Amino acid sequence: MSVAVQPWLSWCGTGLAACTMGYSIAACLAVRLRRGHSLPGAGPMPPVTVLKPVCGGERDLYECLRSFCEQAYPRFQVVFGAQAPDDPAIAVVRRLQGEFQGLDLQLVINQARHGSSGKVSNLINMMPLARYDYLVVADSDIRVTPDYLAKVVPPLLGSDVGIVTCAYRGRSRPESWSILESAFINDWFMPSVYVAAMLGSRAFAFGATIALRREVLARIGGFGLIADQLADDYRLGELTRRIGLRTILSDAVVETSVHERSCRDLVRHQLRWLRTIRAVRPGGYALSFMTLGLAPAAFGAWAAAGARAAMLMLTITAVARLMLHFGSRNARTALLELWVVPVGDLLVFALWCWGFVTSRVQWHQVLYRVRPDGSLHPITRRA
Repeated sequence: MSVAVQPWLSWCGTGLAACTMGYSIAACLAVRLRRGHSLPGAGPMPPVTVLKPVCGGERDLYECLRSFCEQAYPRFQVVFGAQAPDDPAIAVVRRLQGEFQGLDLQLVINQARHGSSGKVSNLINMMPLARYDYLVVADSDIRVTPDYLAKVVPPLLGSDVGIVTCAYRGRSRPESWSILESAFINDWFMPSVYVAAMLGSRAFAFGATIALRREVLARIGGFGLIADQLADDYRLGELTRRIGLRTILSDAVVETSVHERSCRDLVRHQLRWLRTIRAVRPGGYALSFMTLGLAPAAFGAWAAAGARAAMLMLTITAVARLMLHFGSRNARTALLELWVVPVGDLLVFALWCWGFVTSRVQWHQVLYRVRPDGSLHPITRRA
């Protein structure tokens, strides 16, 4: 390497370390200062239909679905939807119908497909049974507290609100792969959302919760308009913002059950997630290197040949990263899972790089290609 190149490389390395340090500090601040936006539930609350598409016998499925039946809310309906008549989730729904006979729990079993997305096809099939004009869509692996609807619904009373969405945290199993997946959610993804919200962005929406009014859904063209989209939740938010309506991040924080059983499952899931982000926001994805924790900071310090400023920035990044780690766990768990800080940061950095290589994703055992517009197209393999 020529002498002329070395100062340039050092400058780039120091700049990379500075960007990573700045973001890490912002993430700690955003998590600490997180404030809710829900309105108080004074006065009568409108009746609500909760739409719960299900697919397969996931771990904790019964507990997750049951939490939606235990809402401290005056009037609500839950519509469950499955596509396959032999789906094991159907037995769980039948069990809940027997336990909560006083609730309006409906089950739709319909194999009709309306696009590449099985989830959205499910939602379209469920809509004829939706009784009420306030709709809440939540993935099947989401667990909520009894005050969930009371927090999510009030912001929808504002005529300028398009959707209400929720932050979520990963609830892992003791297995290492599950712990790494929950760290991906709790230590990387959600802090980045809080930073975006702190800076005024509302360009997000999560399958953990999408709440909207029926008339808004009709104005944007209905679920059919996103039937081929990989990021169906994000597109719903985008469509409502296009017609001049706001996205609200509720102060309700829900849990998602994380149960990755192998390295292969973990990699497939995270790559699908990362390629979803790249599909909807390619520029933001490319610039998200600064959110990836220790790995880019260490690379920057190395490129700067261990310059004092770059090493100081790496140290500050490491401290901020540890603060995020300990802030999302109790002290004992945080100590036992301290290994996820270097391992998880290195893994997400490697997968972020891999996310540029191909546009293929796997979802429910089906391989898809993601087009530049974010649409899914099944890949037919040759025999």
